[in-house]
Amino acid sequence: MGIRIAVDIGGTFTDLAAFDEIGQVISFGKALSTYGALVEGIDATVRDAGVEIADASLFLHGSTVVINNLLERTGARTGLITTIGFRDIYEIGRINRPDAYNLNFRKHVPLVPRHLRVEVIERLFVDGSVETPLDEESVHRAIEHLKREGVDAVAIMLLHSYKNPDHERRVRQIIEAEMPGVFVTASHELTQEYREFERTSTVAANAYVGPRVTGYLTEIEQQLAGQDFGGRFLAVQSTGGLFPVADARRRCVNMLESGPAGGVVGTQAMCRHIGLSDAIAFDMGGTTAKAGLIRDGVPLTTSNARIGAYGSDLPIQIPMIDIFEVGTGGGSIARVEQGTALRVGPRSAGSMPGPACYGRGGREPTVTDANLVLGRLDADHFLGGTMRLDPAAAEKAIRNRIAGPLSMNLMDAAEGILQIAATTMSHAVKGVTTDRGLDPSAFAMFVYGGAGPLHASAIAREIGIRRVIIPASPGHFSAYGMLFSDLRYDFVRSVFLPLSHDVLEEIDAIYRDLEMSGLQAVAEAGTGGDEAIFVRSADMRYVGQEHAVTVELPNELFGRRDLKAIKAAFDAEHLQRYGTNAPEERAELVSLRVATHGRMVLPDVDRAANGVTLPGPQAVLRRKMVHFGSRGHLDTPVFARTALEPGNEIAGPALIEEHASTTVLWPGDHMKVDGFGNLDIQVGARK
Repeated sequence: MGIRIAVDIGGTFTDLAAFDEIGQVISFGKALSTYGALVEGIDATVRDAGVEIADASLFLHGSTVVINNLLERTGARTGLITTIGFRDIYEIGRINRPDAYNLNFRKHVPLVPRHLRVEVIERLFVDGSVETPLDEESVHRAIEHLKREGVDAVAIMLLHSYKNPDHERRVRQIIEAEMPGVFVTASHELTQEYREFERTSTVAANAYVGPRVTGYLTEIEQQLAGQDFGGRFLAVQSTGGLFPVADARRRCVNMLESGPAGGVVGTQAMCRHIGLSDAIAFDMGGTTAKAGLIRDGVPLTTSNARIGAYGSDLPIQIPMIDIFEVGTGGGSIARVEQGTALRVGPRSAGSMPGPACYGRGGREPTVTDANLVLGRLDADHFLGGTMRLDPAAAEKAIRNRIAGPLSMNLMDAAEGILQIAATTMSHAVKGVTTDRGLDPSAFAMFVYGGAGPLHASAIAREIGIRRVIIPASPGHFSAYGMLFSDLRYDFVRSVFLPLSHDVLEEIDAIYRDLEMSGLQAVAEAGTGGDEAIFVRSADMRYVGQEHAVTVELPNELFGRRDLKAIKAAFDAEHLQRYGTNAPEERAELVSLRVATHGRMVLPDVDRAANGVTLPGPQAVLRRKMVHFGSRGHLDTPVFARTALEPGNEIAGPALIEEHASTTVLWPGDHMKVDGFGNLDIQVGARK
């Protein structure tokens, strides 16, 4: 027993949540992210929270380092070793041209250029048997070429290695002997699914980010050791599950969306406590906005992410929470393009120089500057008053860069920036609802991130959502959500079997084998081994289809050999996803999946009884004029969230301030504080 610390490194801020398992007390810390030395930002959050690393029994960590390295193309100089004849599969891809009539279309650009992709002589049949033995002399030649090119990382992807990894293992041994100090990764260590382009892209991405990620994880370990940390250091995966830092060093790409995943896990936990089965998890920080989905109490997941701009993106074939991301955050820069077109994002001011109002040298207008100009942020009370904002700098940036060129007044220009931002962010919500055949208005929306509550009501109005929930400490919520994560390992095996009674025994045996691998991995991690829980699923498709959908298959279906129930589950999922199905058509299993959860001791969340309806007079900090679109400036009360109690109700317009966030209630909105301290908002009609 001790303190459990979770740290989320974002593009603008680093957040910390600490849970004292003895006193059942949760503390929070926040600081600007430090790009040159990430550990400095962690140190600052620890000081802000008033906790001691030496008292911690568990240190959990998630970040945007992996995704930012991939998007910004700032990874290592990487080489790729592949089967002879397959050097160009990474560049050829799937020959997709999603925007057929766009003359400016550009296909994906590999992370590894062609001159750093080298071939070795070997070949396996599709069943994993050897067609051509590995020619080790060709491996030595490939290594010599990469050594001359000065690569820092090497990815290995040999044909059909998901069936038989022996050749990849041998190539890895030779590289490690001849290129000590170079980061090496092999495709079978990351994914045991078919599809050679996706496998190549995944292992190349892992190698590309490997040196940076292993370097900063080592820095954190050294920092912890220097502060007498004697507990376990676990990283958060894109599934929302935890794995030891030793695994994170080898499978860096599994941390692709580790920070945002924490927020979705936190949303799942809060849904469980308030009795809500379906919810949208929406996170808006300083750089991006992201959305995930809780459906029937479980986060929506995918086995294939796409990184980069639509049409020119690269696939990453790993299990992860299905998160849709747009480049709009508090630091997103507004600009005028092509004469009179107002654009917001995806370029961000980050934490340095930051928005113009930060007073760090930024001169371009951002979403944060617009909120300040409209009165929705207070210059003297940002981050609890620890960071004073500069309203004059914000006004100057918007006037010079937006209002002047567009011949608008200052307030209309600022309002325009936020309207465009809200519309763009609504696309993230649609990406996990409408694009999957789901109606967003049927879901409540949990909104968090430092900037999320400022825009929650506007985004909800944009897409017809009527209920918004702002959790306690939304600015720290992704870090807080990590406290509810379990240890998790995912295993998958491509099988290509027809769905029939003849193969049910074989399928069940494969599942049991995958479960044993998961149980062993959880036990080796040193926690949760006695409480491992397995979740089975399968990628299924109709015979003749190319692509599959993932269907959860409870164990009891195999216990009673219920073929009809398995087929019905697939038909229902296909109907939900695509709006059609074919119950009379034969189906087949493409890949079998097992998610192994090692249960952790999670924080208790107590529910308080509702009190009086109206907040006490001490809850009102002040009144101020706030601009609300076409309604203009309205006299608006500002409430202290810390002074609100369960049962308190507030009608908009109103602002609710807390240390790292401000919630905006528009006219027509009605908010009630629930028993867990959440702000439960009924959103008024759009006007």
